[in-house]
Amino acid sequence: MKNNLLPKAYKLVEIIPQTSVEYLFRVTFDHIDEIQYGQFVQVSLSKVGEAPISISRFDKKEGIIELLIRRVGTVTDALFELKPGDNIYLRGPYGHGFPFEVYKDKRIIIIGGGSGVAPVRSMVDTIANDMKLVKDINVLFGFKNESLILFQEDIKRWSECLSLQITLDEPDNVGHYLGGRVTEHLDKLPLLKDKDKYQDLHIVIVGPPIMMKMTALACSNYGINDHHIWLSFERNMSCAVGKCGHCKINETYVCLDGPIFRYDQAKKLID
Repeated sequence: MKNNLLPKAYKLVEIIPQTSVEYLFRVTFDHIDEIQYGQFVQVSLSKVGEAPISISRFDKKEGIIELLIRRVGTVTDALFELKPGDNIYLRGPYGHGFPFEVYKDKRIIIIGGGSGVAPVRSMVDTIANDMKLVKDINVLFGFKNESLILFQEDIKRWSECLSLQITLDEPDNVGHYLGGRVTEHLDKLPLLKDKDKYQDLHIVIVGPPIMMKMTALACSNYGINDHHIWLSFERNMSCAVGKCGHCKINETYVCLDGPIFRYDQAKKLID
């Protein structure tokens, strides 16, 4: 029987810089068949601590998952000292992911902000590799500036087969990017222009809390059903199994009941 609290050692295969502060860690993993888009694992180091990290990509053939890690504290600082070949300790996957079966044969808009692009990366990649999975897809990613754009090779490849736009908060020399926040450019998404097709349109939003709040509100104001708007709550998660209470909001445990919530549920989660 699998012990849901016991970390297991896995091999760190590769570390790929994405920006000056964010690196992609490629790690072996043996529970890939259990992973849903948007789930997370607990990453730990002995005598240091652990942290929840979203699964950015998973490859069943290679038996590898990819984790986007940003240096923000004790655990992540220690992770940045590792080298390929070192052991890294994981447990999971945890939480409820995006209901991808619900999105199949539907229209979908995926909106990501900053490191919030990581949890939706594998889902966008799956659709880009088989565009017949959905009727249509628009993607809108927002970053602070050009130096912080993540997954640039993926974005280039995705742009060849689907509608994808990038916004930059700091608009100096934006070139072919859009200047401003994602909420300022929702009107440029083709799928939001056709209200007759809203009944089978789903919107996925992942990013900083204020970005998700304002983007979800704007989409709701367009007339999108709140049951068709999906957000990822990851703030304050700690133990991943609903025991520590750090992520509890009212009667909801984000690590157990989420991290993915419909907007009709999410807008009631005020922490």
